[in-house]
Amino acid sequence: MKITFYGATQTVTGSKYLIETEGFNLLLDCGMHQGKREVSNQLNKTLAFDARKVNAVILSHTHLDHCGMLPTLVKEGFAGKIYCTAPTADIAKFIMEDNANIQEQDAMYYNKHLPVGQKPIEPIYTQQDVKKTFGHFAPVPYFRLSNAWTQLNENIRFKFYDAGHILGSAVTLLEIKERGLIKRLVFTGDLGRKFLPILRDPEFVQEQAQTIIMECTYGNRIHRPVADLEVDLKNIINEAVKHKSKIIVPAFSLGRTQELIYILHKLTDNKDLPALPIFIDSPLAQKITRVFNAYTSDFDETFWKDFGEKGEKAFLFKNLITTASIEESKSINNKKGPLIIIAGSGMCEGGRILHHLKNNIEDPNNIILITGYQAQNTLGRRLQEGVSPVKIYGQEYAPKAKVITLDELSAHADQKDLLSYVEHIKELKSVFLVHTEMPEAMAFKGLVQKEFPLLKVEIPSLGGEYNI
Repeated sequence: MKITFYGATQTVTGSKYLIETEGFNLLLDCGMHQGKREVSNQLNKTLAFDARKVNAVILSHTHLDHCGMLPTLVKEGFAGKIYCTAPTADIAKFIMEDNANIQEQDAMYYNKHLPVGQKPIEPIYTQQDVKKTFGHFAPVPYFRLSNAWTQLNENIRFKFYDAGHILGSAVTLLEIKERGLIKRLVFTGDLGRKFLPILRDPEFVQEQAQTIIMECTYGNRIHRPVADLEVDLKNIINEAVKHKSKIIVPAFSLGRTQELIYILHKLTDNKDLPALPIFIDSPLAQKITRVFNAYTSDFDETFWKDFGEKGEKAFLFKNLITTASIEESKSINNKKGPLIIIAGSGMCEGGRILHHLKNNIEDPNNIILITGYQAQNTLGRRLQEGVSPVKIYGQEYAPKAKVITLDELSAHADQKDLLSYVEHIKELKSVFLVHTEMPEAMAFKGLVQKEFPLLKVEIPSLGGEYNI
């Protein structure tokens, strides 16, 4: 069995791992590279392998850096099935449609401003490519619900455990019979954390396995407890109310927006917050929230205690305002604080958040509240690091708004969680650290080698090949 690492190696985007066995090629995730536009556009232009030779895909979850290149895979000749959980299949359609729209709009904009004689650019993929991809999805339940493996062929089968990262996210246990031997590999996708709102806690793989491909986003740090978030959020918002500030929150449409709505609803119900206007300015987040409402059976006990048993809708309350049209979105900027605006994209690389940042970033009375991971070379990371000036829509702005980062809501396992996951897998021999930047990877590699000296720990490079 050979594994080739085609993305998310020594960086956190572009997850793609190709497993080649006797007569069967399996792709784990097919994500987009994100970050510096010129670099990511080049990496996303085409796949580094022959899509026609891929027999099946296992999709861990539907963040763009894990699913965003699936339409390209189909466009380049993939004819197999894409296996994932049912919520993942439902959400993926919205994520890919939204991204295709961005690709088409970007291409239109650049072509409109091209110098005479320069060749027009093509979108990475179109809405038509996305529609063709829909027919390849094959939903599979978590093992806890089905108690059954899914067979890919006579020698390969898999099961899904709940990763607790976002709705529908899965850890894959892969079992391969090769030359009379049974080999087991765990692919974590993105691992979540205990005690996050809404979702069940991550499930540990129960079987022994020799190899794990695991994310290591926060391999060098320990998160603050999730329980601290409500206190911090309450303090920040109540302070903003005193000063009539606007709080601008870049948030992923999938997962983070729903968590924020949930917590703000709870704080409002408990009279911990005044009823200030909270704008959800993300049509994509609104579509995804409807999927959340369809899968409440996948939520944790706390959800049922907070809202479900009372018959309340967790993602709807009196001072929550959703905006659909561009005109509605723009009109928010005419309103005075205090108010909260939650919009995508989560790393400030596109979407309506740019419009709100442009209009509010130079006012020292305002707050930019960052609640999610910001990859290198993104506007979100530059804001976190205090870079000035920053460019938005090609124009320079000097950030004067206060930038606050809260990491309690991080949907990624921290160092302690990751180490616990390694510890729970019996008979483990090899660990491949992916979805990580080098400082985090090196710190976690050192810790694993200290705690488990017999384990082989690798930090693959892009295109790295390993026989196991």
